[in-house]
Amino acid sequence: MTRGADHRPRSAPTLARRSADRRVFAVVREQVSPWGFVGMGGLACLLFLVLGSVVVAPWWLVALLLVLWLVLLGLGVRWFTPHPRRTAWVPVVGLVVWLAALVGGVGRLGWGG
Repeated sequence: MTRGADHRPRSAPTLARRSADRRVFAVVREQVSPWGFVGMGGLACLLFLVLGSVVVAPWWLVALLLVLWLVLLGLGVRWFTPHPRRTAWVPVVGLVVWLAALVGGVGRLGWGG
C-alpha cells in the first residue's frame, strides 16, 4: 500500500452548494470597504501625535487629547462596518483639534520653550 493513498470515494460539492458559496463570497466582497481601515490607520497615526505632544504641551492637555482620542476610537469602532466612509473622517477631526490646540498653545501661551 502506498503512503498517503486514500481510495475512498469523495462526494463532490453539489451545484447548489457552489452557487450558495459564490453568493456568500459576493456579499462579503461587497460589504468590505477599505475606508474603515483607512480611518483606523489614521487613528493609530493620531495617537502618536497626541503622545508625542507631551514634549511641547502640558500634561493636562495631553491627557485631554488622549481622552478625545479614546472617544474618537470608540466612534470609529462603532462606525467601522455600517459607515466606513465616516470612519475615514474621524481622524481628520482629531487632527484638526490637535493642531488647533498645539498651535494655539505654542503661539499664544508660550508652550515648548
